[in-house]
Amino acid sequence: MHISQFEMDTAYQPRKIELEVQATWEKKRAFKVTEDPDREKFYCLSMFPYPSGKLHIGHVRNYTIGDVIARYQRLQGKNVLQPMGWDAFGLPAENAAIENRVAPAEWTYRNIDYMRAQLKRLGFAYDWDREIATCKPDYYRWEQWFFTELYKKGLVYKKTAAVNWDPVDLTVLANEQVIDGRGWRSGAAVERKEIPQWFLKITEYSEELLEELERLAGWPESVRAMQRNWIGRSEGVEIDFPLADGADKLTVFTTRPDTLFGVSYLAVAVEHPLAVAAAEKSDAVAAFLHKHHQAGATEAELETMEKEGVPLGINAQHPLTGETLSVWAANFILMGYGTGATMGVPGHDQRDWEFAKKYDLAIRPVIYPADGSDLNLDDGAYVEKGRLQNSGEFDGLTSEQAFPAIAGKLEERGSGVRKTNYRLRDWGISRQRYWGCPIPMIADEDGNSAPVSAAELPVLLPEQVEFTGVRSPLNHMDEFLSARHPESGRPARRETDTFDTFFESSWYFARFCCADNNEAMVDGRADYWLPVDQYVGGIEHAVLHLLYARFFLKLMRDQGLTPYGEPFKNLLTQGMVVAETFYREERGRKTYYNRNDLTFERDSKGRISSARLKQDGQPVNIGKMEKMSKSKNNGVDPQDMIDKYGADTVRLFVMFTAPPEQSLEWSDSGIEGAHRFLKRLWKFARNNYRNNPRAEVTAYTREQRDVRRKIHRTIVKVNDDIGRRYTFNTAIAAVMELLNALNRMNEQSDNARAIRREGLEVIVLLLSPIIPHITDAIWRAMGKETALIDAAWPRADEFALVEDESLLVVQVNGKKRAQILTSADAADDVIRDAALNNANVQRHIAGKQVKNVIVVPQRLVNIVVC
Repeated sequence: MHISQFEMDTAYQPRKIELEVQATWEKKRAFKVTEDPDREKFYCLSMFPYPSGKLHIGHVRNYTIGDVIARYQRLQGKNVLQPMGWDAFGLPAENAAIENRVAPAEWTYRNIDYMRAQLKRLGFAYDWDREIATCKPDYYRWEQWFFTELYKKGLVYKKTAAVNWDPVDLTVLANEQVIDGRGWRSGAAVERKEIPQWFLKITEYSEELLEELERLAGWPESVRAMQRNWIGRSEGVEIDFPLADGADKLTVFTTRPDTLFGVSYLAVAVEHPLAVAAAEKSDAVAAFLHKHHQAGATEAELETMEKEGVPLGINAQHPLTGETLSVWAANFILMGYGTGATMGVPGHDQRDWEFAKKYDLAIRPVIYPADGSDLNLDDGAYVEKGRLQNSGEFDGLTSEQAFPAIAGKLEERGSGVRKTNYRLRDWGISRQRYWGCPIPMIADEDGNSAPVSAAELPVLLPEQVEFTGVRSPLNHMDEFLSARHPESGRPARRETDTFDTFFESSWYFARFCCADNNEAMVDGRADYWLPVDQYVGGIEHAVLHLLYARFFLKLMRDQGLTPYGEPFKNLLTQGMVVAETFYREERGRKTYYNRNDLTFERDSKGRISSARLKQDGQPVNIGKMEKMSKSKNNGVDPQDMIDKYGADTVRLFVMFTAPPEQSLEWSDSGIEGAHRFLKRLWKFARNNYRNNPRAEVTAYTREQRDVRRKIHRTIVKVNDDIGRRYTFNTAIAAVMELLNALNRMNEQSDNARAIRREGLEVIVLLLSPIIPHITDAIWRAMGKETALIDAAWPRADEFALVEDESLLVVQVNGKKRAQILTSADAADDVIRDAALNNANVQRHIAGKQVKNVIVVPQRLVNIVVC
């Protein structure tokens, strides 16, 4: 890709420059990429956005980070893929349809067009030929096909299950979508409801998902820890407690069989069959179950809520002692974990202790501190492991010794079995929404379900619909519902549930590799590009999207679609963008104002010290930094910043203000400072872009050697900061320091001009991944024959890095007394003489005997005297 030289304008004009550069990229299709087995590939991907209408600053930060990495890797000579698409199904489109009386499809496609233009205006190096939108049939056709294949393999099933029901969005939520007992989107209190649901058997991959985490060395440990916790592998024992009537047994799972002799009651979840059966005979039990079916179901909530229960009027027997134990229904037991029942050990489990205290149940100590100290259960349970007492033949054993001993005894009696359990539950993928991918199943009037044949896929989602409420219109569309059963041929009805939107985002990274293939879900090109070398996105997706994507690729592997089982080799999770809040408070209610509606006074450091409304001059309060959100009205429209300062300024600001994994604090003065730097860079370039004299290396002055050394040290630092550490802010700071050094060297000799020209070229290359437009313009002005995006990353000149002189610390008996300047290759005896002859050193050794002089080259001299 060849370019032509042009004259630099006197003033920096970002809009003109950026539009010209972007037009050149588009005309040359600069970022289109194809597979090349002879080149090292690099697949860089940022989590694709929901087309909500406009980009926010969080989007800009996320996609700038990914773009910087992709451009850097291209300058390393790699074959770089960086695609973009749209996670286009979801509830917001339905809500907008109701509010604006527009079909969700029309609203979504309009938003995609606007946001695509925004992304292009920011100069992101995307291969737009690979663009996908998950709401289009050419995409969701293949996940429908894949679902039917999984159904045939027995990895999909339908059952009536207790689910998390969002009463506002009228849909089922996965456990991960319940935050503190509330729906992750609506914020409504989640209820429990029995409903037919489709499930994927993610639990069959529990162990592999867990084991493979240890091989993901390029992932943050915090994300891996969250997934480990969610999968929740635990070794324990399933213990059978015979019911007193002898007709049945109650099975519980425990990870602490060493506490078995401390059991004083048993408890079951409100959905447990024993509780349901007891409710038919007892109004008190029925009332309790009804009350707690409405409660949230997350473990975090169960840990903090008040422990409540009701006796079921059922007794069981202890499997080793024969003691009679009462059975209760309790609100803190999860039906989905273990067997939905637990043994109450109040002495050694805090929840059980609270429950026992409330209902006056026995608290029996059976585990005592191993160091022999006293045990006090008055204020809470003793939950540590220790040594057994009051445990019959097992007295004196440690908890670790008692586990296999008691488990073995139970197995010998046929009353228990060792077992590995997981917190992870099968993935409920049904959603009672319209704007989603139709689940490709058909059921006859007897409820017999069968998958739609591949020849009849995709099952198209009707896009021209009218909303009168929040329920799915598919339930009332005969043209959609009416079908023939694939097996019997009898009249049947299509499934009206749609996939959880995480279904779409669990494989899009693979589809990007071959988005133009209309004959297969993926093809051999995915083998070339996968796995993704660098994935960028928010840590809030640690359990949701990232776990499902890992699971999905393993399913695809086992279907023979790809040889890979892990989708993302490296993961970078960027922090939030936060900004001040501005509000007025009346009668305890806060009204928040956007910064565009205010005028500010600032302190000497540019920080906002006071704020007033533009409209009437009334003062407003300045709140703390909080995540940008509509509710706090503290968002900043990146389009306004692009229009005012240019895309490069916005990109520079979001990369310079904070390391990527930390929160970025919005600062008006910060973005103004970024713009001033670009103007300084433009001015320096305009003054030096014509310089191209021959340098006489042997005639460099000391200052010139120092500046040239700084140029090449900056190359080394920036290469490490961007290429390995991802500390983009320190890389930018280093380049800023280099520009300052070059500006200070204002002499006009040929050597000085040559060094400034060399420094300009290096700055342009180093900053091109971050501010690609201004650097492209300067590069062309310098008369380079190859386009900047096709150039090679600069390499440091090892000769230039060599120090000519060394500043050494001189110590006398270990205390610093002076500094001396010597040539870098000075011999030890020369350094020794220079140190001993230093005036200040002379004062500290006068009248003393020099026992030894230790020289550490290029670092220090230590003189030992007595």
